[in-house]
Amino acid sequence: MHSESKNLKIYNSISGKKEDFIPVTKDHVGMYVCGPTVYSNVHLGNLRTFTSFDVIYRYLTHVGYKVRYVRNITDVGHLENDEDEGEDRISKKARIENLEPMEVVQKYTYDFHEILRKFNLLPPNIEPTATGHIIDQIKLIERIIEKGVAYEINGSVYFDVIEYSKSNNYGILSKRKLEDLIHNTRSLDGQSDKKNPQDFALWKKAEPKHIMKWASPWGEGFPGWHIECTAMSNKYLGDIFDIHGGGMDLKFPHHECEIAQSNVCFGTNAANYWVHANMLTLNGQKMSKSTGNNILPDEIFFSGSKLLSKTFSESSVKFFMLQAHYRSVLDLSNDALLASDKGFQKIIDAINNLENLKSFSEQTTFDIKKWSRNCYDAMNDDFNTPILIANIFDAVKFINKVNDGNEKLSLADSKVLAKLINSFVFDIMGLKKDKTFSGQNNKIDEVMNILLQLRNDARNNKNFDLSDKIRDLLKLKGITINDNDKDSSYTIE
Repeated sequence: MHSESKNLKIYNSISGKKEDFIPVTKDHVGMYVCGPTVYSNVHLGNLRTFTSFDVIYRYLTHVGYKVRYVRNITDVGHLENDEDEGEDRISKKARIENLEPMEVVQKYTYDFHEILRKFNLLPPNIEPTATGHIIDQIKLIERIIEKGVAYEINGSVYFDVIEYSKSNNYGILSKRKLEDLIHNTRSLDGQSDKKNPQDFALWKKAEPKHIMKWASPWGEGFPGWHIECTAMSNKYLGDIFDIHGGGMDLKFPHHECEIAQSNVCFGTNAANYWVHANMLTLNGQKMSKSTGNNILPDEIFFSGSKLLSKTFSESSVKFFMLQAHYRSVLDLSNDALLASDKGFQKIIDAINNLENLKSFSEQTTFDIKKWSRNCYDAMNDDFNTPILIANIFDAVKFINKVNDGNEKLSLADSKVLAKLINSFVFDIMGLKKDKTFSGQNNKIDEVMNILLQLRNDARNNKNFDLSDKIRDLLKLKGITINDNDKDSSYTIE
């Protein structure tokens, strides 16, 4: 184990404060993160959440923990609006696109994996699917019924929140009070079989038209959204494990219901540390397809968007996300991405300068041990990547001064510093040297800017033959021109 690992503190959403990290099993960590419901393309909010937990996974591994990282795929049971009524999101997509539900699952699971691979996120150790664990879910539902905290009616099974609350705290995570929930919930007016509006589905009876259904002790149906994660996390991590993560939007009802189910089945809150990543907004507003305030990852990386002046590399976008703490709301904008792009390039240039230094001194005018300790202190303080990045820029300034002959660095210390900065930038934050950040990047930019200007002049003069010829010749060389309302940019494939 790395000597720094003993100082780690993690913010626990249940207690509302940072706590010393003490794993259930020494030197081992069990971490479960709620994965996507695969009915649409992965969006940037998803990417931020999974980036946050990728860094947590990377850091825990870096300091010596053996981590079992489980991230599920929800491929059934997640109904519209996160409620117990309405259509299954995947079944609805299948109906709209005239596909089998599993075709929808396959299509968007592939998209999810492709985007995360481009973003350089490590795959989990185990990636279970809800449909692959139907039997496990049925067994848990039977156990909850036996404990008297669930009831079956007309082929559906519901968790009895009021009965559970007689001896447990429903609201321990979200800090919501049952009395307030009851007061604020409108009457269902006989539209549901539930005893109480607050109760949530463990198993839903499938109507004749419902495509995705399985046999159960209560008839043909499908599982509720919340029981899926309880079954999968318990199967692979046990009755109590270390970290349960997800987006802030999952706190209620999803994670609150998971805790309730786990308490009934296992007598635990499932995990000792509940960790939540915050929202990503766009230009100060919530992302929305209907208003046009929305960008898909590939629009940033490849095709371009009318909301941005150019395309950006995956690492530049990832670096932008890591400049804010994972628990803070983060606003994405063109200006913020441009600044991040420049900042990340400065780091890469400094790393390249460090690798290519020709002359060294006998001594070093930089306290590398103190700098390293500051970097680890930042990560041990609830994975504080903004402070880590600030420390990295301190090293960047020093490296640039050494390169200019204004600071001193010994050969031995240069190797130590190179190893450390590479660990923090590439191993822990998971950034990578993109093709656009090669040593010749500035010259390429200069040449490409000239070509783009010539092409824009041709377009403005309605010389579309020349404009198209420049675009097509560059395409043959693996350079794609991205046109939008504001400007043109390029991507090297």
